[in-house]
Amino acid sequence: MPLSYTGAGTLRAATAMTVLGCSTGATAGLTGYPLHGGQTLRYLLAAAVLLPLARRGGPLRPRLTGAELARLALLAAAGLFAFNVLLVQALRHSDPAAVGSVIGCTPLLLAVLGPLLARRRPQVRLLAAAGVVVAGAAVTQGAGPGDLPGFLYALGTLACEAAFSLLAVGLLPRLGPVRVSAYTTAFAVPLFGLTGLVLDGDRMVRMPTPGEAAALLYLSLVLTVLAFLLWYGALGRLGPERAGLFAGLVPVTAALSGAALGTGGLHPAELLGSGLVGLGVCAGLAVRRAPEDAARPAPVPAGR
Repeated sequence: MPLSYTGAGTLRAATAMTVLGCSTGATAGLTGYPLHGGQTLRYLLAAAVLLPLARRGGPLRPRLTGAELARLALLAAAGLFAFNVLLVQALRHSDPAAVGSVIGCTPLLLAVLGPLLARRRPQVRLLAAAGVVVAGAAVTQGAGPGDLPGFLYALGTLACEAAFSLLAVGLLPRLGPVRVSAYTTAFAVPLFGLTGLVLDGDRMVRMPTPGEAAALLYLSLVLTVLAFLLWYGALGRLGPERAGLFAGLVPVTAALSGAALGTGGLHPAELLGSGLVGLGVCAGLAVRRAPEDAARPAPVPAGR
């Protein structure tokens, strides 16, 4: 039996956030590789896959307007470039658990800003559900040591994470998930490439080790191509408030994948946090959509 429109969005959002949570091991495998060069290679490979997907079936239609080009450029600058740079800086000052606890507030931020940007009042029950998800993510992630610069960098990372979804909402109905993903990754390539040339010169790229090459392939093909398509497809079906609830799965799946791979243990607090995240997500999905939200047009088919 085929999934409902909302059910398909739920599955896509959950899968995208699971892929993101499981990417922690791949990211850790690139800590010794030049930051800007590695990200340039990552998004270049992803764009090489996504742009042909966007063009399948003939010339790209509809043509981009100047406002859409500016929005896509801002999406790439904030959601991809600034996010990755700020995340690295935050991790240099703070423990990953502390950074993760701040970024874990994404569901609550989307539950507030999503309706406000659409000129709607946030739904109280959805805010409560987002709060439960945030609490579960915090319990799962824990709180580690850090300093004020690390906290500020983490706040910037949180803002960029929210921008990755909120800036895309207005583009998806006309362009669809494939084109938004393809254009955003294409815009990210010169951002990282030019910055790498200025800051690192000829040291921005080197031959990766087998482990680094595997990590780059995962981040390019699985996280960037697959998860981007799934996430933007979910946004078009659920809206940022409900889709954002699934961001609470990131620390949960990171902990579970670490235990499965033997790189970490599974503790009672993580099990409790996982239960809270699941409870919050279910409660949020049970909240009836606002009339204005339900009336939002669906994205155009992929590749159109």
